[in-house]
Amino acid sequence: MGYKNRNENERVAVVTGSSSGIGFETSLLLAKNGFDTYATMRGLDKSGKISDSANKSKQPVHIIQLDVTDDKSVKEAIHKIINEQERIDVLVNNAGYGLVGPLEELSIEVFKEQFETNVFGVIRVVQHVIPIMRKQGHGTIVNVSSINGRMGFPLTCAYVSSKFALEGLSESMAFEIEQFGIKSILIEPGLTKTNFDINLKIGKSVSSNPNSPYAEITQKRGSGFKPRFENGASAKEVAKVILKAVTSENPPKLRYLVGDDAFELMEIRKIVLTQSLEN
Repeated sequence: MGYKNRNENERVAVVTGSSSGIGFETSLLLAKNGFDTYATMRGLDKSGKISDSANKSKQPVHIIQLDVTDDKSVKEAIHKIINEQERIDVLVNNAGYGLVGPLEELSIEVFKEQFETNVFGVIRVVQHVIPIMRKQGHGTIVNVSSINGRMGFPLTCAYVSSKFALEGLSESMAFEIEQFGIKSILIEPGLTKTNFDINLKIGKSVSSNPNSPYAEITQKRGSGFKPRFENGASAKEVAKVILKAVTSENPPKLRYLVGDDAFELMEIRKIVLTQSLEN
């Protein structure tokens, strides 16, 4: 396969989970900054918003179907992109969702579903893209993690553990692929004003019984979700950090925190860890 010769302003980017939020804003921002961008999503019925925005701004955004939980869908999407472009310079793995519920009340089935999207979905896409980037001799893989990939919070065991797994995956992968000129980057937003809170899933076996031993903490956390998300960083802010990471002339860092709360929480975590070690 021969790769097209392009200048720096003609790079190709692929973004998963682009129908809304971080994926939506990242796709448009990359396109605005010279990337021929493929905005992918599980269902094309949700493509109207990004299609309208791309058409109005006349940005080079191609919208295609890609379900990260489906091997065939991933293979066909990447094959289509390579047939059209013969290269992929940047991959942004953004598709994912949050699952809420106390560990004791979450079934193994919903845990598996969480990992199927947030972890195995990333692996599927990456395994198809790395050989392409390896042949090119360059590429950047961005995995959108979370502050939840660095520290735990109540009622988010499934989501947090999936993001911890993604962090370890990305860090280990970085050592393997750097020899081929491929970079691995983690983006770690704090609370972000997206549809994430709307799309939160409650575990199928989570009890709504007021006598549940977790009723009080569930009520307190549940009532605070929406206000906290409304005060979070914007999806555009996260997209700007992603753009900076993939276009910087300096070697990129492995991890990029996004949002004031993310930086504050990491400082608190450092203090707590230091105190625990001193005791």
